[in-house]
Amino acid sequence: MARIPDIIKETDLPVREILDDVISCLKRENRLVVQAPPGAGKTTILPLALLDSGLAGDGRILILEPRRLATRAAAHRMADLLGEEIGRTVGYRVRLESRISRESRIEVVTEGILTRYLQDDPALEGISMILFDEFHERSLDADLGLALALDCQDGLREDLKIIVMSATLDGDRVATLMDGAPMATSVGRSYPVEMRYLERDPQERIEPLMAAKIREILGQEDGSILAFLPGAGEIRRLAELLSESLRDGNILVCPLFGMMSNEEQDIAIQPAPPGKRKIVLATSIAETSLTIEGIRIVVDSGLMRLSRYDVNSGMTGLETRRVSRAAADQRAGRAGRLEPGICYRMWSEPAQRSLVPFSPPEIAQADLAPLLLQLACWGVIDPASLRWLDAPEPAPLAEASQLLGQLGALDGQGHATAHGRRMAALGMHPRLSHMVLTAKEKGFGATAVWLAALLEERDILRGSDADIGRRLEILAEAAGGNKSVLRARGVDRGGMNRILRQAKIWLRELGLGRDDRPERNDAGLCLALAYPDRVAANRQRTAPARQRKGQFLLAGGRGAILPPEDPLAVEDYLAVASLDRGDRDARIFLAAPLSLAEIEELFAEAITEQETVAWDEGSGTVQARQQRKLYRLTLSEKPLADVRPELVQRALLDYVRRSGTDILPWDKESRHLRDRVNFIRRHLPDVDLPDLSGDGLLATLEDWLGPWLNEARRRDDLKKLNMGAILSAYVGWQGNQEVDRLAPERISVPGGSNIAPDYSQDPPVLAVKLQEMFGVTETPRVLDGRVPLLVHLLSPAGRPLQVTQDLAGFWKGAYDAVRKDMRGRYPKHPWPEDPLTAVPTRRTNPRK
Repeated sequence: MARIPDIIKETDLPVREILDDVISCLKRENRLVVQAPPGAGKTTILPLALLDSGLAGDGRILILEPRRLATRAAAHRMADLLGEEIGRTVGYRVRLESRISRESRIEVVTEGILTRYLQDDPALEGISMILFDEFHERSLDADLGLALALDCQDGLREDLKIIVMSATLDGDRVATLMDGAPMATSVGRSYPVEMRYLERDPQERIEPLMAAKIREILGQEDGSILAFLPGAGEIRRLAELLSESLRDGNILVCPLFGMMSNEEQDIAIQPAPPGKRKIVLATSIAETSLTIEGIRIVVDSGLMRLSRYDVNSGMTGLETRRVSRAAADQRAGRAGRLEPGICYRMWSEPAQRSLVPFSPPEIAQADLAPLLLQLACWGVIDPASLRWLDAPEPAPLAEASQLLGQLGALDGQGHATAHGRRMAALGMHPRLSHMVLTAKEKGFGATAVWLAALLEERDILRGSDADIGRRLEILAEAAGGNKSVLRARGVDRGGMNRILRQAKIWLRELGLGRDDRPERNDAGLCLALAYPDRVAANRQRTAPARQRKGQFLLAGGRGAILPPEDPLAVEDYLAVASLDRGDRDARIFLAAPLSLAEIEELFAEAITEQETVAWDEGSGTVQARQQRKLYRLTLSEKPLADVRPELVQRALLDYVRRSGTDILPWDKESRHLRDRVNFIRRHLPDVDLPDLSGDGLLATLEDWLGPWLNEARRRDDLKKLNMGAILSAYVGWQGNQEVDRLAPERISVPGGSNIAPDYSQDPPVLAVKLQEMFGVTETPRVLDGRVPLLVHLLSPAGRPLQVTQDLAGFWKGAYDAVRKDMRGRYPKHPWPEDPLTAVPTRRTNPRK
């Protein structure tokens, strides 16, 4: 093995400048934060220096990486520096792959493996140091791992050294979380990167624009190109566009995303052969940890794809969103790792300024069921008792707790059950581990294992229908030795091989036969165990199959749809494994048929019988039914004849509450009373009168409307309600007296009419013919004289001639002009020269 001090000297990486400080700090402290930009050498040189320092004693150094590719690359790089085979001094462990020996002193692992180590051995015997690399990515596994590691250090392993390393994270926050841990900062080394911004219409597809830009760059610039796209689909489409237009055999197009095989990923990150150039099309996987030789040009779509859990729907979906400024800077930095470079950003400079500083941590937008189960197995009931950079939110924690209780993983106090501990030990999502363990007890465990392995991967049949049974049949053929299925059109060969390896491991761990094959007919049963809230009933299951349109209702209450041409669209019931959140109805991607008998057998204890009394909009009446339900999904129902009156009343009130009070038969009298009361309440809030506004009436339906519904059951019954009498009774005798005094129902005018003011306006309006107000100089008032009415003086035809609160001023001023204009138009009506001495009247002039 080469001497580590010589290796460090020869690499000449910037992290060398802080190695003495790091080692000195760790001799005094057991916690440290290291900030170093990409390319500084923190991932490979720092662990070797720590090993050489002797601080780890006889124990191992554990390095956590956010991705499988970064894990393997870091381990291989350190082994190459030492001149050794991988698996000797330096090894790695990722899902389905381990290259570690008894000699290994540095172990590079993906982040979730630390949690498994801690659950198996809470004291972490044999491990001296844990390094959290690229912690700024803030994965759920990293946040959980750090919380548990700090707890382990506090309670069991005071000597355990914890180092958190990051390129862009605010190190002060992490240092504070770790009780004021010291911080070592490397300035790093990078070459200048020229930024070039490009205007584009956000509605345009990104792949054609990037293909055109890359073709242009190839003719103008030297060096290889790294292009960032949000996902594998965009990468495939851009690769096709480039392959169609690039005929130069010296240009290699290399995709790079997480679900590729090791061999395919290695091709992407290796230097281009002499005389050739590479175009690497990558997801965010290439943002950190990796140095891809020869890259001096970055073309950035500015987009990323994140998994986000929706508490309201209980579903996780992928969202394409703009990158953060930190992520954009990381991507641009790839062009300046080894020489000066250029970064083309497919957005404008103003758009750059509007980017958020950092991407939200995964803990703020993830399904927290796996985290909560791990915490329960660790013995933590209240997550707030641990240290988090961002604590998990109560709402998704409550959702997770409900699901885990439904799966039998937690008891009523939130402790992990024996079943829950077995679930956590399998290393699957709790839904899948519950499915596997329960299916094994019921005799179809092999199918559940194959389904779990399938669902841990992305869909292996791109662009196919939703029937998961087809995938199982292909897997069964491949497991039986028929390799031709791997070459079939649309089959993801890399994903298939990973499923085959994972399924065989789990079959062995569960004591099932390695050669056991999945049974298509058991798929629905298995999926129902994993996704009880996604058992789905066809909304049109009583209609003939040809009339069914693929519309379903999930047991969790959401709607879900399939394309009408999908073979599963006509099924009565489905168990749904994969779907998006959707704006209205979720779209189903993977499912299996299920029968009502199977649902009743699986969920015998969960199915409830309940009487429902509710308004039926179609018939316009309250209907009572006895229903058998799985959560919020009605499996069967029958009508009930005898229903308690209070239940009918409640159903009617719920209907009014949902629809609003406008559906009630308000007449002129009842509306006038509402206006009077509300006018008084606006001006004299201390007067003891009920709130008759729309919101106020909805909030008190039981009080004022409920007593009048004893004989009501149909929409026609509601139409017969006397709203004036109902409101008058609600206001009460004393209240009506007060309303009559403060806001009289009618005002008597000198001309003899009794006129109802319009109290819906403020001030209230008194609309009266001008001739009926002759001689009146004092404007009528309400509210004990506090508010003058707004008088609308009307023509004989009932049209406003003047609007005033100053009658005396009107007679002295504007009346003369009104008289001149109107006396010729309405000669039969009096228009005296002196209105103050004229007799008010509602009659025309007497005949001569």
